Amino acid sequence: VMITGATSGIGRAAAVAFAAEGGKVAFCGRREVLGQEVERQIRAAGGDATYIRADVRVESQVAAFVDQTMSTYGGLDVAFNNAGITLEKPLHEYSAAEFDDVLNTNLRGVFLAMKYQIPHMIAGGGGTIVVTSSSNAISTTEKRSAYTASKRALVGLVQAAAVDYADQGIRINALLPGTTDTALVRRAAGMEGMPDFAWELLVGQWAKSHVPGLKRLARPEEIAAFALVLASSDHPYMTGAQMVLDGGKTAHGG
Repeated sequence: VMITGATSGIGRAAAVAFAAEGGKVAFCGRREVLGQEVERQIRAAGGDATYIRADVRVESQVAAFVDQTMSTYGGLDVAFNNAGITLEKPLHEYSAAEFDDVLNTNLRGVFLAMKYQIPHMIAGGGGTIVVTSSSNAISTTEKRSAYTASKRALVGLVQAAAVDYADQGIRINALLPGTTDTALVRRAAGMEGMPDFAWELLVGQWAKSHVPGLKRLARPEEIAAFALVLASSDHPYMTGAQMVLDGGKTAHGG
């Protein structure tokens, strides 16, 4: 199993979950201290995981991540391409470099991962790929033009790629989470330095009036559990799908 963006949040929860199911997990992220921490956590629980530092914006690093995964584990059955960032401001306030950074991470990074993963899956007789999009691909709010553009584009990328590789036994699906309690969300809110108890109280109150449906944020473990479902062999007829897990957010008409 390969996972991008697994040093925190949904990716970290997925690395732990895949390893708990017996997967041999190779995962990347830019923050080495956190990556090594996740690797130790998984190994301490009896799992098999290898952290490899890679920035999905850099093609040579993505290629090296895949090569090192193959040399370590000898095959590739599942890829969870999850790495993503956001930067929230009105559209005209983005610099071109800021806009490019969001698109290069969220969209181009997935393209690069798939570009180097897919040949190994073809050689191995097939596999499954899960891509983290977002419920913002369906229903979004202000100050998210770059993020939303990248996440909606990922749905199109997944659909086209699913058709490209169906005959090779590769299934590719998009996972569209709702707002999830991750470091990315806390950082976007400008509250990284807030104590956990204060953050939990504040976001709990915020969600009651801003998250339609279940009126709470998702936990990373809930999203990771659904990534395992999409990656499993339990649904062999599912490919090119966009699966929403958002607590009812996009069902709300207002």
